[in-house]
Amino acid sequence: MQMQAAILNEANTPFSIETVELEAPRTGEVLIKMAAAGVCHSDWHVVEGLSYFPMPIICGHEGAGIVEEIGEGVTRVSPGNHVTLSFRANCGSCFYCQNSKPNLCEVYTPVLRSGLLKDGSSRISRNGEAVHIMTGLGCFAEYVVIPEDACVPVRQDVPLEVAALVGCAVSTGVGAAIYTADVRPGQSVAVYGAGGVGLNIIMGAVMCGADPIIAVDTNSSKMEIAREFGATHTLYSDDTTVGQIQDLTAGRGADHVFESVGLTSLQETAFDATRPGGTLTLVGLTPVGSGTNLPGSVITRTEKVIRGSFYGSVLPQRDFPMFLDLYRNGKLMLDELVTRRYGLSEINEAYQDMLTGEVARGIIVF
Repeated sequence: MQMQAAILNEANTPFSIETVELEAPRTGEVLIKMAAAGVCHSDWHVVEGLSYFPMPIICGHEGAGIVEEIGEGVTRVSPGNHVTLSFRANCGSCFYCQNSKPNLCEVYTPVLRSGLLKDGSSRISRNGEAVHIMTGLGCFAEYVVIPEDACVPVRQDVPLEVAALVGCAVSTGVGAAIYTADVRPGQSVAVYGAGGVGLNIIMGAVMCGADPIIAVDTNSSKMEIAREFGATHTLYSDDTTVGQIQDLTAGRGADHVFESVGLTSLQETAFDATRPGGTLTLVGLTPVGSGTNLPGSVITRTEKVIRGSFYGSVLPQRDFPMFLDLYRNGKLMLDELVTRRYGLSEINEAYQDMLTGEVARGIIVF
């Protein structure tokens, strides 16, 4: 079948809306009509050439849609199901999946960097040439063919644009607070970056009973938004920020500090804002090949803990439906997270708005 997709042909060039051919799903695969896809900074890393994928490629890793067709052997979903897509498909049986770490699945990890599906091929072509897909999904297209392992059925009484957010921003942010860092009631939290992921970290900290919750950003327009999502204090990020965080935490620094932007310099600053014995959780993805300079002697003497958080340490089949239940019960502010909606043809505008900080989360609506 033919469909429209946003293709990145080369790094540092705009997305191009083009017609491509999509094959039918094979064994274990599912055809999904896309309803919504989130505009996330991780895709922009691919545009900038800072996250390496083969090209041409269809980006987009945060999405939701409706199942149209299933391949042989598919049992998890049926046509008509609403599904949120997981950019970390997992096999369910490898060492990491069996130890509650499906985000580290050793079967799918190398596959998702290849830009292809598990059998080493692509279901999408343009003039006979294979087109790659980001993280096994490629959500910036009218349809996707993906593994059953990447599909999570969700309740049908929530907007699909909200269900899409659960596929990345919500899981990455809320999960980082409640699962990776295991924030406890009464602990202090500082969040560097009040974008889509940072706001979800704040919501996760609220759910954990943290106090105070300090949001840090360079965009003053995000300060009010951060307070709406649960921050008790907002600080402009500059040379005085660490001292201000210490002032708000009895002179020690925060129990938990989260860096959600993906800047090495900001990770280093966030380390300084962490109290001795506290935990720094790195959520933002820095450019491939970059390095963060953290002082080993200080880590040893202060017993600070540095943790990585990938996909919020979530279990998609368990947590995606739970997050949407929390949304329906008024515990997660996901409607408020969507600042602006775009058509697929407006994708380049959507990313410019993201870069200027004009949106909390933009959504491509099909």
